[in-house]
Amino acid sequence: MSVLKVIEILGNSSVSFEDAVQNIIDDAAKTVKDIKSVYIQDMQVTVKDNKISQYRVNAKLTFGIKH
Repeated sequence: MSVLKVIEILGNSSVSFEDAVQNIIDDAAKTVKDIKSVYIQDMQVTVKDNKISQYRVNAKLTFGIKH
């Protein structure tokens, strides 16, 4: 039987939503092992001078834990 844990994490990027999600995975992988999935809860952008300046993602990251 697997034991999984879910944490909520925020990520951002000036490039794209996909890049923001990858940033979440890259940063989380520094301290969390065995990442299983990322569920995107919310996406938003910030706008400056009528252009998108930041892509933001609110996500839930699931990973396995050893017991």
